[in-house]
Amino acid sequence: MKKLTTGYIILETGEIFSGKLIGKVKRSAGEIVFNTSMTGHQHILTNPSYTGQIIVFSYPVIGGYRIRSKENKTKKIYAQGVVIKEICNVPSYDPLAISMESVLEKDNIPCLTEVDTRALIKTIRKRGTVKAVISDDMNDKPETNTSFKPVNKVSTKTVIQYTNDVNAPHIVIVDFGVEQEIVQYFINANCRVTLVPYDYSFENILQLKPDGIVLSNGPGDPMDLIDEIEKIYKLSTLFPTLGISLGHQLVALAYGAKTEALPFGHRGGNYPVKDLRTGKVYITTQNHGYTVIDQTIDRNEFNISYQNVNDGSIEGIEHKQKPIQTVQFYPDTVFPSQMETGHIFHSFLETVNKNTGVMSYAVK
Repeated sequence: MKKLTTGYIILETGEIFSGKLIGKVKRSAGEIVFNTSMTGHQHILTNPSYTGQIIVFSYPVIGGYRIRSKENKTKKIYAQGVVIKEICNVPSYDPLAISMESVLEKDNIPCLTEVDTRALIKTIRKRGTVKAVISDDMNDKPETNTSFKPVNKVSTKTVIQYTNDVNAPHIVIVDFGVEQEIVQYFINANCRVTLVPYDYSFENILQLKPDGIVLSNGPGDPMDLIDEIEKIYKLSTLFPTLGISLGHQLVALAYGAKTEALPFGHRGGNYPVKDLRTGKVYITTQNHGYTVIDQTIDRNEFNISYQNVNDGSIEGIEHKQKPIQTVQFYPDTVFPSQMETGHIFHSFLETVNKNTGVMSYAVK
Protein backbone atom coordinates (compact mmCIF):
# COMPACT_ATOMS: atom_id res chain seq x y z
CA MET A 1 0.00 0.00 0.00
CA LYS A 2 1.46 3.34 -0.99
CA LYS A 3 2.18 5.94 1.64
CA LEU A 4 -0.15 8.95 1.53
CA THR A 5 0.97 12.55 1.95
CA THR A 6 -0.50 14.66 4.74
CA GLY A 7 -2.74 17.36 3.34
CA TYR A 8 -5.07 20.08 4.51
CA ILE A 9 -8.32 21.78 3.64
CA ILE A 10 -7.88 25.44 4.55
CA LEU A 11 -10.88 27.78 4.69
CA GLU A 12 -10.67 31.51 4.02
CA THR A 13 -12.23 32.01 7.47
CA GLY A 14 -9.12 30.45 9.05
CA GLU A 15 -10.20 26.92 9.94
CA ILE A 16 -7.84 24.09 8.95
CA PHE A 17 -8.68 20.38 8.72
CA SER A 18 -6.02 17.74 8.12
CA GLY A 19 -6.16 14.46 6.21
CA LYS A 20 -4.32 12.36 3.65
CA LEU A 21 -3.90 13.41 0.01
CA ILE A 22 -4.84 11.07 -2.83
CA GLY A 23 -3.94 11.85 -6.43
CA LYS A 24 -1.18 13.63 -8.29
CA VAL A 25 -2.30 17.21 -7.69
CA LYS A 26 -1.14 18.73 -4.40
CA ARG A 27 -3.10 21.97 -4.57
CA SER A 28 -6.52 23.08 -5.74
CA ALA A 29 -8.67 26.04 -4.71
CA GLY A 30 -12.37 26.74 -5.04
CA GLU A 31 -15.66 27.33 -3.27
CA ILE A 32 -16.22 24.69 -0.58
CA VAL A 33 -19.66 23.04 -0.49
CA PHE A 34 -21.11 19.85 0.94
CA ASN A 35 -23.38 17.20 -0.54
CA THR A 36 -25.67 14.99 1.54
CA SER A 37 -26.20 12.16 -0.98
CA MET A 38 -25.52 8.59 0.12
CA THR A 39 -25.07 7.32 -3.45
CA GLY A 40 -24.63 8.75 -6.94
CA HIS A 41 -21.19 10.21 -6.29
CA GLN A 42 -20.16 9.58 -9.89
CA HIS A 43 -23.09 11.71 -11.08
CA ILE A 44 -22.15 14.47 -8.67
CA LEU A 45 -18.50 14.60 -9.74
CA THR A 46 -19.40 14.81 -13.45
CA ASN A 47 -22.14 17.42 -13.01
CA PRO A 48 -21.03 20.73 -14.61
CA SER A 49 -22.85 22.67 -11.90
CA TYR A 50 -19.99 21.78 -9.52
CA THR A 51 -17.46 23.69 -11.61
CA GLY A 52 -15.11 25.68 -9.39
CA GLN A 53 -16.20 23.89 -6.21
CA ILE A 54 -14.55 21.59 -3.68
CA ILE A 55 -17.11 18.95 -2.67
CA VAL A 56 -17.29 17.62 0.88
CA PHE A 57 -19.27 14.37 1.01
CA SER A 58 -21.26 14.01 4.21
CA TYR A 59 -21.68 10.25 3.88
CA PRO A 60 -18.76 8.68 5.79
CA VAL A 61 -17.58 6.00 3.30
CA ILE A 62 -17.28 6.93 -0.39
CA GLY A 63 -16.35 4.55 -3.21
CA GLY A 64 -18.31 1.41 -2.42
CA TYR A 65 -21.00 2.58 -4.82
CA ARG A 66 -20.14 1.62 -8.39
CA ILE A 67 -18.51 3.98 -10.88
CA ARG A 68 -19.07 3.19 -14.56
CA SER A 69 -18.07 5.55 -17.35
CA LYS A 70 -21.33 5.10 -19.26
CA GLU A 71 -23.24 6.63 -16.33
CA ASN A 72 -21.32 9.92 -16.25
CA LYS A 73 -23.32 13.12 -16.46
CA THR A 74 -20.64 14.43 -18.81
CA LYS A 75 -17.24 13.25 -20.10
CA LYS A 76 -15.14 14.76 -17.31
CA ILE A 77 -15.05 15.69 -13.64
CA TYR A 78 -15.77 19.36 -13.03
CA ALA A 79 -15.21 19.57 -9.28
CA GLN A 80 -12.00 21.27 -8.12
CA GLY A 81 -11.46 18.71 -5.40
CA VAL A 82 -13.05 16.16 -3.08
CA VAL A 83 -12.99 15.84 0.71
CA ILE A 84 -14.19 12.62 2.35
CA LYS A 85 -14.02 10.75 5.64
CA GLU A 86 -13.02 7.35 4.26
CA ILE A 87 -12.43 6.04 0.74
CA CYS A 88 -13.35 2.54 -0.39
CA ASN A 89 -11.43 1.29 -3.42
CA VAL A 90 -13.37 -1.95 -3.90
CA PRO A 91 -16.85 -1.31 -5.37
CA SER A 92 -19.13 -3.73 -3.61
CA TYR A 93 -21.09 -5.52 -6.29
CA ASP A 94 -20.10 -4.64 -9.83
CA PRO A 95 -17.13 -6.35 -11.53
CA LEU A 96 -17.17 -3.72 -14.32
CA ALA A 97 -16.91 -0.80 -11.92
CA ILE A 98 -13.73 1.20 -11.37
CA SER A 99 -12.49 2.69 -8.11
CA MET A 100 -13.09 6.24 -6.97
CA GLU A 101 -9.36 6.77 -6.46
CA SER A 102 -8.44 5.75 -10.02
CA VAL A 103 -11.12 8.05 -11.46
CA LEU A 104 -9.86 11.03 -9.47
CA GLU A 105 -6.23 10.33 -10.36
CA LYS A 106 -7.07 9.98 -14.06
CA ASP A 107 -8.67 13.46 -14.13
CA ASN A 108 -6.05 15.02 -11.80
CA ILE A 109 -8.62 15.82 -9.11
CA PRO A 110 -7.13 16.08 -5.60
CA CYS A 111 -8.88 14.13 -2.86
CA LEU A 112 -8.36 14.65 0.85
CA THR A 113 -9.39 11.60 2.88
CA GLU A 114 -9.33 10.74 6.60
CA VAL A 115 -10.93 14.12 7.33
CA ASP A 116 -13.38 14.83 10.14
CA THR A 117 -16.09 15.71 7.63
CA ARG A 118 -18.75 16.06 10.30
CA ALA A 119 -16.83 18.87 11.97
CA LEU A 120 -15.99 20.41 8.59
CA ILE A 121 -19.63 20.46 7.47
CA LYS A 122 -20.72 21.95 10.79
CA THR A 123 -18.17 24.70 10.12
CA ILE A 124 -19.52 25.31 6.60
CA ARG A 125 -23.06 25.50 7.98
CA LYS A 126 -21.85 28.09 10.47
CA ARG A 127 -19.65 30.11 8.12
CA GLY A 128 -21.66 29.73 4.92
CA THR A 129 -20.19 28.79 1.57
CA VAL A 130 -16.64 30.17 1.52
CA LYS A 131 -13.44 29.82 -0.50
CA ALA A 132 -11.01 27.08 0.45
CA VAL A 133 -7.90 25.31 -0.77
CA ILE A 134 -6.73 21.69 -0.66
CA SER A 135 -2.96 21.77 -0.18
CA ASP A 136 0.03 19.90 1.21
CA ASP A 137 1.17 23.18 2.77
CA MET A 138 -0.52 24.05 6.06
CA ASN A 139 0.33 27.73 5.55
CA ASP A 140 -1.36 27.96 2.15
CA LYS A 141 -4.21 30.45 1.65
CA PRO A 142 -7.23 30.26 -0.69
CA GLU A 143 -7.74 32.93 -3.31
CA THR A 144 -10.59 35.16 -2.17
CA ASN A 145 -10.74 37.78 -4.92
CA THR A 146 -11.53 35.94 -8.12
CA SER A 147 -13.55 36.98 -11.16
CA PHE A 148 -14.02 33.39 -12.33
CA LYS A 149 -17.18 32.92 -14.44
CA PRO A 150 -17.80 29.15 -14.35
CA VAL A 151 -20.38 29.07 -17.17
CA ASN A 152 -17.60 30.02 -19.60
CA LYS A 153 -15.83 26.78 -18.72
CA VAL A 154 -18.78 24.40 -19.12
CA SER A 155 -20.96 25.75 -21.94
CA THR A 156 -20.55 24.33 -25.43
CA LYS A 157 -18.47 26.52 -27.73
CA THR A 158 -20.27 25.39 -30.89
CA VAL A 159 -23.81 24.60 -31.99
CA ILE A 160 -24.47 20.85 -31.75
CA GLN A 161 -27.32 19.16 -33.57
CA TYR A 162 -28.13 15.77 -32.07
CA THR A 163 -30.98 14.80 -34.37
CA ASN A 164 -32.20 16.13 -37.69
CA ASP A 165 -35.81 14.98 -38.18
CA VAL A 166 -37.43 18.10 -39.63
CA ASN A 167 -40.88 16.76 -38.77
CA ALA A 168 -40.10 16.37 -35.07
CA PRO A 169 -40.58 19.11 -32.45
CA HIS A 170 -37.42 21.20 -32.39
CA ILE A 171 -36.05 21.80 -28.88
CA VAL A 172 -33.22 24.31 -28.55
CA ILE A 173 -31.28 23.90 -25.31
CA VAL A 174 -29.34 26.97 -24.17
CA ASP A 175 -26.30 25.44 -22.47
CA PHE A 176 -25.30 27.00 -19.16
CA GLY A 177 -23.77 23.68 -18.07
CA VAL A 178 -26.33 21.12 -19.14
CA GLU A 179 -26.43 17.58 -17.82
CA GLN A 180 -26.25 15.09 -20.67
CA GLU A 181 -29.30 13.30 -19.27
CA ILE A 182 -31.45 16.32 -20.16
CA VAL A 183 -30.27 16.22 -23.76
CA GLN A 184 -30.82 12.47 -23.85
CA TYR A 185 -34.38 12.80 -22.57
CA PHE A 186 -35.45 14.93 -25.51
CA ILE A 187 -33.62 12.66 -27.96
CA ASN A 188 -35.44 9.65 -26.48
CA ALA A 189 -38.70 11.60 -26.81
CA ASN A 190 -38.12 11.77 -30.59
CA CYS A 191 -37.43 15.50 -30.63
CA ARG A 192 -35.04 17.34 -32.89
CA VAL A 193 -32.46 18.67 -30.42
CA THR A 194 -29.99 21.53 -30.87
CA LEU A 195 -27.56 22.63 -28.16
CA VAL A 196 -26.29 26.23 -28.33
CA PRO A 197 -23.74 28.22 -26.31
CA TYR A 198 -25.13 30.21 -23.40
CA ASP A 199 -24.25 33.50 -25.13
CA TYR A 200 -25.65 32.52 -28.54
CA SER A 201 -27.55 35.55 -29.79
CA PHE A 202 -31.32 35.93 -29.89
CA GLU A 203 -31.21 36.44 -33.65
CA ASN A 204 -29.17 33.28 -34.20
CA ILE A 205 -31.57 31.23 -32.08
CA LEU A 206 -34.49 32.54 -34.14
CA GLN A 207 -32.72 31.31 -37.27
CA LEU A 208 -32.85 27.79 -35.83
CA LYS A 209 -36.69 27.98 -35.79
CA PRO A 210 -37.24 26.28 -32.43
CA ASP A 211 -40.55 24.96 -31.18
CA GLY A 212 -39.44 25.12 -27.56
CA ILE A 213 -36.60 26.55 -25.46
CA VAL A 214 -34.87 24.83 -22.54
CA LEU A 215 -32.65 26.96 -20.29
CA SER A 216 -30.34 24.47 -18.63
CA ASN A 217 -28.80 24.03 -15.23
CA GLY A 218 -25.32 25.41 -14.64
CA PRO A 219 -22.86 26.71 -12.05
CA GLY A 220 -22.40 30.05 -10.36
CA ASP A 221 -24.26 33.24 -9.52
CA PRO A 222 -27.15 34.01 -11.91
CA MET A 223 -26.27 37.71 -11.71
CA ASP A 224 -23.02 36.90 -13.54
CA LEU A 225 -25.25 36.28 -16.57
CA ILE A 226 -27.14 39.55 -16.49
CA ASP A 227 -26.20 40.19 -20.14
CA GLU A 228 -28.34 37.18 -21.14
CA ILE A 229 -31.51 38.35 -19.38
CA GLU A 230 -33.00 40.38 -22.26
CA LYS A 231 -32.48 37.45 -24.65
CA ILE A 232 -34.19 35.07 -22.22
CA TYR A 233 -37.16 37.40 -21.86
CA LYS A 234 -37.58 37.70 -25.64
CA LEU A 235 -37.31 33.95 -26.20
CA SER A 236 -39.88 33.20 -23.50
CA THR A 237 -42.39 35.55 -25.13
CA LEU A 238 -42.11 33.66 -28.44
CA PHE A 239 -41.64 30.00 -27.49
CA PRO A 240 -42.70 27.58 -24.76
CA THR A 241 -39.88 27.77 -22.23
CA LEU A 242 -38.60 25.43 -19.52
CA GLY A 243 -36.00 26.70 -17.03
CA ILE A 244 -34.05 24.20 -14.92
CA SER A 245 -32.05 25.16 -11.81
CA LEU A 246 -29.88 28.09 -13.01
CA GLY A 247 -32.32 28.42 -15.93
CA HIS A 248 -35.14 28.82 -13.38
CA GLN A 249 -33.30 31.67 -11.69
CA LEU A 250 -32.58 33.38 -15.01
CA VAL A 251 -36.24 33.31 -16.05
CA ALA A 252 -37.19 34.87 -12.71
CA LEU A 253 -34.59 37.62 -13.23
CA ALA A 254 -35.89 38.23 -16.75
CA TYR A 255 -39.32 39.01 -15.31
CA GLY A 256 -38.11 41.39 -12.63
CA ALA A 257 -37.52 39.10 -9.65
CA LYS A 258 -34.30 39.06 -7.63
CA THR A 259 -32.02 36.29 -6.39
CA GLU A 260 -29.85 35.89 -3.31
CA ALA A 261 -27.23 33.49 -1.99
CA LEU A 262 -28.37 30.73 0.33
CA PRO A 263 -26.40 30.34 3.57
CA PHE A 264 -24.80 27.08 2.40
CA GLY A 265 -26.82 25.95 -0.62
CA HIS A 266 -28.97 22.94 -1.43
CA ARG A 267 -26.82 20.05 -2.62
CA GLY A 268 -27.99 16.48 -2.36
CA GLY A 269 -30.56 13.92 -3.43
CA ASN A 270 -33.09 14.17 -0.63
CA TYR A 271 -34.70 17.62 -0.73
CA PRO A 272 -38.50 17.51 -0.23
CA VAL A 273 -40.39 19.79 -2.61
CA LYS A 274 -44.15 20.39 -2.50
CA ASP A 275 -46.26 20.88 -5.60
CA LEU A 276 -48.54 23.70 -4.43
CA ARG A 277 -51.13 22.83 -7.07
CA THR A 278 -51.66 19.22 -5.98
CA GLY A 279 -50.21 19.06 -2.47
CA LYS A 280 -47.92 16.19 -3.45
CA VAL A 281 -44.36 16.15 -2.10
CA TYR A 282 -41.45 14.96 -4.25
CA ILE A 283 -37.95 14.02 -3.06
CA THR A 284 -35.61 15.86 -5.41
CA THR A 285 -31.98 16.19 -6.42
CA GLN A 286 -30.53 19.70 -6.17
CA ASN A 287 -27.27 21.57 -6.54
CA HIS A 288 -27.44 25.34 -6.21
CA GLY A 289 -26.16 28.12 -3.99
CA TYR A 290 -28.70 30.79 -4.97
CA THR A 291 -32.47 31.13 -4.75
CA VAL A 292 -35.21 33.38 -6.13
CA ILE A 293 -36.51 35.78 -3.48
CA ASP A 294 -40.18 35.02 -2.91
CA GLN A 295 -41.32 38.60 -2.29
CA THR A 296 -39.85 39.84 -5.58
CA ILE A 297 -41.90 37.55 -7.84
CA ASP A 298 -44.75 39.37 -9.60
CA ARG A 299 -47.87 37.46 -8.52
CA ASN A 300 -49.85 39.14 -11.29
CA GLU A 301 -47.72 37.26 -13.83
CA PHE A 302 -46.56 34.11 -12.04
CA ASN A 303 -47.88 31.44 -9.75
CA ILE A 304 -45.53 29.65 -7.37
CA SER A 305 -45.69 26.03 -8.48
CA TYR A 306 -43.19 24.34 -6.14
CA GLN A 307 -41.85 25.16 -2.69
CA ASN A 308 -39.08 23.65 -0.56
CA VAL A 309 -40.59 21.89 2.46
CA ASN A 310 -37.53 22.45 4.67
CA ASP A 311 -36.93 26.19 4.33
CA GLY A 312 -39.86 27.48 2.25
CA SER A 313 -37.65 28.64 -0.63
CA ILE A 314 -39.05 28.88 -4.15
CA GLU A 315 -38.64 25.68 -6.19
CA GLY A 316 -40.64 26.54 -9.29
CA ILE A 317 -42.78 29.18 -10.99
CA GLU A 318 -45.37 29.08 -13.75
CA HIS A 319 -46.57 31.99 -15.89
CA LYS A 320 -50.29 32.66 -15.77
CA GLN A 321 -50.72 33.35 -19.50
CA LYS A 322 -47.55 32.25 -21.29
CA PRO A 323 -46.29 28.65 -21.56
CA ILE A 324 -43.35 29.26 -19.23
CA GLN A 325 -42.49 26.89 -16.40
CA THR A 326 -39.39 26.57 -14.26
CA VAL A 327 -38.04 24.31 -11.53
CA GLN A 328 -35.11 24.83 -9.17
CA PHE A 329 -34.48 21.09 -8.76
CA TYR A 330 -33.41 18.54 -11.40
CA PRO A 331 -36.40 16.78 -12.99
CA ASP A 332 -35.82 13.03 -13.24
CA THR A 333 -34.97 12.02 -16.76
CA VAL A 334 -33.44 8.83 -18.09
CA PHE A 335 -33.56 6.13 -15.42
CA PRO A 336 -36.99 4.43 -15.09
CA SER A 337 -36.55 4.03 -11.32
CA GLN A 338 -36.09 7.79 -10.93
CA MET A 339 -38.97 9.18 -12.96
CA GLU A 340 -40.95 10.64 -10.08
CA THR A 341 -40.65 14.19 -11.44
CA GLY A 342 -40.42 13.23 -15.11
CA HIS A 343 -43.91 14.72 -15.55
CA ILE A 344 -42.24 18.15 -15.77
CA PHE A 345 -40.62 17.20 -19.08
CA HIS A 346 -43.82 15.53 -20.27
CA SER A 347 -45.82 18.67 -19.48
CA PHE A 348 -43.32 20.85 -21.31
CA LEU A 349 -43.47 18.69 -24.43
CA GLU A 350 -47.27 18.70 -24.36
CA THR A 351 -47.10 22.51 -24.26
CA VAL A 352 -44.63 22.57 -27.15
CA ASN A 353 -46.87 20.36 -29.27
CA LYS A 354 -49.94 22.44 -28.44
CA ASN A 355 -48.24 25.75 -29.22
CA THR A 356 -46.27 24.78 -32.31
CA GLY A 357 -47.37 27.17 -35.04
CA VAL A 358 -49.24 29.36 -32.55
CA MET A 359 -46.62 31.34 -30.62
CA SER A 360 -43.70 31.06 -33.00
CA TYR A 361 -45.47 31.48 -36.34
CA ALA A 362 -44.18 35.05 -36.71
CA VAL A 363 -40.55 33.98 -36.91
CA LYS A 364 -40.91 30.87 -39.07
